[in-house]
Amino acid sequence: MAKNLVIVESPAKAKTIEGYLGKDYIVKSSFGHVRDLAKKGLAIDIDAKFAPNYEVSPDKKQIVAELKKLAKEADTVWLATDEDREGEAISWHLYETLGLEKKDTKRITFNEITKVAVTRAIERPRNINRELVDAQQARRVLDRIVGFELSPVLWKKVRPSLSAGRVQSVAVRLIVEREREIEKFNTESFYKVQAEFTTSDGLLKAELNQQLQEKSAAVQILEQSKTADFFVEDVQQKPATKSPAAPFTTSTLQQEASMKLGFSVTKTMSVAQRLYESGYITYMRTDSVNLSETAIAAAQEAITSQFGANYSKPTKYSTKSTGAQEAHEAIRPTDFTKPSISAERDEVRLYELIWKRAIASQMAHAQLERTTIKIGGLNQAQYFQAKGEVIIFDGFLKVYLATNLDDDAEENAETEGLLPRVQVNEKLTLQNALATERFSRAPSRYVEATLVKKLEELGIGRPSTYAPTISTIQKRNYVEKKEREGAIRKYAQLELKAGQITEQTKSETTGKERNKLSPTDIGTVVTDFLVAHFEQILDYQFTAKVEAEFDEIAQGNLNWTDMLQSFYGPFHNHVEQTLEHSERATGERELGIDPKSQRRVIARIGRFGPMIQIGDEKADGLKPQFASLQGNQSINNITLEEALKLFDLPRVLGEHNGEAVKVNIGRFGPYVQVGKRFSSIPKDEDPLSMSLERAIELDTLKLEEAAKALIKTFEDRPDVQLLNGRYGAYLKIGKDNFKLPKDSQPETLTLEACLEIAANQGTKTSKKRPVRKK
Repeated sequence: MAKNLVIVESPAKAKTIEGYLGKDYIVKSSFGHVRDLAKKGLAIDIDAKFAPNYEVSPDKKQIVAELKKLAKEADTVWLATDEDREGEAISWHLYETLGLEKKDTKRITFNEITKVAVTRAIERPRNINRELVDAQQARRVLDRIVGFELSPVLWKKVRPSLSAGRVQSVAVRLIVEREREIEKFNTESFYKVQAEFTTSDGLLKAELNQQLQEKSAAVQILEQSKTADFFVEDVQQKPATKSPAAPFTTSTLQQEASMKLGFSVTKTMSVAQRLYESGYITYMRTDSVNLSETAIAAAQEAITSQFGANYSKPTKYSTKSTGAQEAHEAIRPTDFTKPSISAERDEVRLYELIWKRAIASQMAHAQLERTTIKIGGLNQAQYFQAKGEVIIFDGFLKVYLATNLDDDAEENAETEGLLPRVQVNEKLTLQNALATERFSRAPSRYVEATLVKKLEELGIGRPSTYAPTISTIQKRNYVEKKEREGAIRKYAQLELKAGQITEQTKSETTGKERNKLSPTDIGTVVTDFLVAHFEQILDYQFTAKVEAEFDEIAQGNLNWTDMLQSFYGPFHNHVEQTLEHSERATGERELGIDPKSQRRVIARIGRFGPMIQIGDEKADGLKPQFASLQGNQSINNITLEEALKLFDLPRVLGEHNGEAVKVNIGRFGPYVQVGKRFSSIPKDEDPLSMSLERAIELDTLKLEEAAKALIKTFEDRPDVQLLNGRYGAYLKIGKDNFKLPKDSQPETLTLEACLEIAANQGTKTSKKRPVRKK
């Protein structure tokens, strides 16, 4: 048996490391955390200094048993989980759960999974860092307390089954507040004037130095331009440099992968994890931009070899983030001589992005020449201006240019490339001038990348929390990615050509969006309630302060239980006060009066989601009527007319094979009903305008899908079915589903075997109906 047992948290990491160590080492995976706070109850003893009640997860009991056996047989156990707080906590939980002895246990970490790094780590073991463990425990315990105590408040005051979280609720608040900014924004129009001039060296495109607020001002400029003697008033040429961006941190990788590759933050972290575990990149959860001396030297060698010595500029970057965690390296390739790798497409694309960013960070600055030409002829205050930029030496631009998330493509667009050569006082001939109506823009909705950037700027969350936070707020239906088709907007365009001014009305699509984050109705109502009653929890500075306190705990400057005690007392009292004294929150909004019944019509959040209500039993003594909103509607902007149309449902469209065909909206969205069969209506289709033919088509598709899914039925028990599902074959009896044993062939299973499978999985379903004897 091997003398050394090495435990890591993932099988892929175990496989890579095993290849670097000799026969005296066996490498095993814990598959993440082996234990966590007990699922039942709070699992924290508040009175015993917040003592956590940890339990081994049921799915980890077999793994723990195997690791215990191997640990007893080994001389030394090496805990080689990741180097951040989460990894340190996994090692500590393994130490406690496996009952390891300090003298026989060594903690090792490495920033990259290479033979050199792993061997060096084995030579320099250390003990488990309790400060890092305590920082992770503090976060886990605090988040459990906040969720455990706040969620029941939401169940009682807003709607059942809701949840709140310390970081997730703040992230939703950002999105809700941005939506309110957009709703309040008043679009104003202005005019941009662009002109084309003939010079001795070719055509020169220029733009008026001012935006004009009125159409009359635009007309006046064009009128002046008819007779103006245009000339080159000034030419300025300035050298400029463009610097490369620092190597990736977790947040900048997530931002850039979103903008350049279209990855969600969750996908970015998943792909990066695989790259790390395969030994291609350094650890991917970091807020450091630092590169080791070894990495800088390796990059210099690769740049000199591939591009030449003049392209190399070794640079040491320093981390600006005040709350930066332990001193990790930035994310970089483990081998700078590999611009690409052989792997899955997503892994290749992300690796190449990381390689380019890291190698560019060590390359020379780009040398530019920026030219500005001022064109006189109108008046002192107003003039046309042309800008150009020429790359003299490309430097790092040969490899990579970072995306600027703050760029406005339309408003900040500048001419790139050569301008014609002109001399001061050279006379110019105006070819044409265009005055185009433009419009001020509301703030943009967040995409995942810009939300990560904002959270980082505010000091909210850490590299390990950005992706789970953004994933959670979408899973819990507080935030959604909406597809907006936009609307047609008309604008005016005036053109001066050949001494004549003509006007055209043109149109464009505005407001078209994909993958932008919008708050749902329930997300807005929950946020408003929490801001009103738990302002501190939703306060950006407070959330950042808590993150800073976790950092202090990790550095050994603050006791974790003292930090929790100072938070818990006031928070718990506030929860009790809110439960007792606050009103229910429904987001109620009055729309008007129903012309048929003369009763009040309101939009609000109900037990099953956004809804319209006609009438109030307390006010008029009659039972109210209810209708659910469609997926593309909101209680915040639905009109009275749109709301009343919802009461036309259910609509009976006709008959099909003797069965009534209806459309309606239910708890899970719009659907078609034919007899007792139900089919979902696609999101982009309106049940209020659906035809009988389309409804029958959806029902037919559902029947065809059901027929494909059916493997086997039994004449004596028609409620027992063997079906194909998303994750393979399964058994269905009535409304209950059961897993099939491994290696079973569903086509050959008898009725008795199916009932036995159900009975073994702890249900009485098999006894509901007896098998009919022939």
